[in-house]
Amino acid sequence: MLVQQYFAGMKAVLEKIELTQMEAIDKAAHLIVDSLLADGAWHIMDTGHMLMYEAIGRTGGLMAVRPVRVSVDIDNPIRRRPRAVSKKRVFMDAIEGLPQFVIEKSNMLPGDVLLVGSVSGTNILPVQMAIEARERGVVVVGLTAVEHSSGLEAKHPSGKRLLDVCDVVLDNCAAYGDTVVDVPELGQGLCPASGIAASYIIWALQSRVVELMLERGVKPHVYKCNHLPGAERFNALAWEEYEKAGY
Repeated sequence: MLVQQYFAGMKAVLEKIELTQMEAIDKAAHLIVDSLLADGAWHIMDTGHMLMYEAIGRTGGLMAVRPVRVSVDIDNPIRRRPRAVSKKRVFMDAIEGLPQFVIEKSNMLPGDVLLVGSVSGTNILPVQMAIEARERGVVVVGLTAVEHSSGLEAKHPSGKRLLDVCDVVLDNCAAYGDTVVDVPELGQGLCPASGIAASYIIWALQSRVVELMLERGVKPHVYKCNHLPGAERFNALAWEEYEKAGY
């Protein structure tokens, strides 16, 4: 059954993460803790969108993980015209100049940490974001699919991918093509590994960050499930403390 193939394939990816990524997770966690304890901030921007929902504001998650949300909206309603079909589509993560604008408009400061997530790691936005951030003294952790990215054409003018421009690279271990179920009848695979793999890594990273902070005698602030008794007051007080301490 395809379901069983998926279960087996996804488990293999997660096992590979456990076997190969602990050193990188530990290095990234130390950099994050050093930053937070020095009045820094931990920013996260994921062009694949998964982590912007999974890692932010979830029960059991660190309040110190702060999103960098970017939206570019053009509203130009007009009648349908046949010659408009050939007009080139423009995607946000391919806009030159946007990464510099985002960095300048953000609240990133030297000594902060920026985690950039991109499965392909080839488009201009994630690559240039990492470059611009590092030039400004921000530590950059990249979360990408190394094998998948290495087999794709780099879109950045330098020819570099996200994995080439970060201080630490976290590999979600997704294979080239990203899928874990082979379906010859479709001519393509099913079930991407990168989403669950990214979540697996981000929670592993957060747990290591918490562990290191506790070892240093510091108690970080973590969200409690809103449905639990007293959670609203707990989270409100914890957020006040986070605002003061930065973690």
